[in-house]
Amino acid sequence: MGKSSESRKSAVETRLIVPRKGRMQRRIPRRLNASNLPRRRFLHLAAGAATLPVVSRDANAQTYPTRPITMIVPYAAGGLSSVIGQIVAERMRTSLGRPIIIENVGGADGSIGAGRAARARSDGYTISIGSIGTNVLNGAFYSLSYDVLNDFAPVSPLTRSPIVLFARKSMPANDLRELIAWLKSNPNQASVAAADVGLRLLATLFGSATDTQSILVPYRGFAPAYQDLAAGQIDLLFGAPDQLALVRAGSLRAYAVSSETRLAVAPDIPTFSEVGLPALSFFNWNGLFAPKGTLRSSIDKLNAAAIEALTDQIVQSRLADLGLEIFPREQQTPEVSTTV
Repeated sequence: MGKSSESRKSAVETRLIVPRKGRMQRRIPRRLNASNLPRRRFLHLAAGAATLPVVSRDANAQTYPTRPITMIVPYAAGGLSSVIGQIVAERMRTSLGRPIIIENVGGADGSIGAGRAARARSDGYTISIGSIGTNVLNGAFYSLSYDVLNDFAPVSPLTRSPIVLFARKSMPANDLRELIAWLKSNPNQASVAAADVGLRLLATLFGSATDTQSILVPYRGFAPAYQDLAAGQIDLLFGAPDQLALVRAGSLRAYAVSSETRLAVAPDIPTFSEVGLPALSFFNWNGLFAPKGTLRSSIDKLNAAAIEALTDQIVQSRLADLGLEIFPREQQTPEVSTTV
C-alpha cells in the first residue's frame, strides 16, 4: 500500500549521486522521511531551528531602534497629555537617534487610544502616554477592550499634576465659599465640563462634599472644553494647571487647587483643604507605557531616554511652567510605574 498523503508531505526529498561503471553519473530522486534520520542528527537540526527566532530577536534588541517610534496619546491634540508627550518625545529623540511620532487617538475617556496601544505589536515601536484615567479608573467605569493591569509594560512615570477648579470669568462668585453658596442657591443650574473619567469623579466628589448639584457635560478633550469655558458656554471645569495663563489674562477664574500646598506658579489660589475640603486632595499622573511582551532590553532603552529627557533643564522648565511636577529620579523606573 502506498504512503499516505501526510507521509508524502512530511518526507524530505534528497538527491543521491550514484556512480555507474562506464556511464555518466545521474541523479536519482529519493525520499527520506524525517523519522528515518539518525536521532542525534534530528535533535541537532531541531534545536538549531528552534533557536532561529531567539537569535533574530536578540539581534533586533541589540540594534533597537532602527526606525521611527509611534507614541499614542489617547486624547485629542492640544490637551495636557499631548503637550507632555511632545515635550518628552522631542528630547527622547536625541537619546534614541530616531524620531518619535505623536498619534492622537481620542474618545471614550482615553480608552480608544489606550486600547489601540495595548493591541499594538510588542516590538518597541509603539509606546503610549498613560494616566490615572486610562490605566486605572477606566477599568472601574467601563467594559474595556484591554486589561489595565496586564496589557501594558510600564516604561517610566513622567509627571504628576494637581487639579484646578476653573470657572467662566463672569461667574458671580469672588472665592470658593461664595461659589459654593451660589451653587446651593441654584441647584442643577451650573454646567461642569468633564473631559475624562478622573475629573468627572472629582466633580462628583465636589458636589457630595459641598452638598451641591450641577450638570456634567462630557467632552472628547480638554481643548474644546476650555474654549467653551472661555466663551461662557459652560460654567465650571476641573482641569490641570497648564491653563493658568488664561486666568492671568483675565479670561477665566480659578477658585482652588487640589494639591496639599499652593502652587508655586499660582500662589494666590488656595487649596481645597484651606477651605475645609481635604477630601478633594487629588493628583493626576502621566506615564510612559509599551504593549505587554515588549523586550526588557527595549524597555530599558526607552526608560533611559525618558530619564535623560526628564533631567534636561529645558524640559524641566517647560513642564514646570505648566504647573507639573516631575517624579523624583529614584522613582523613574518601570517598577515604580506599577505602583503610582
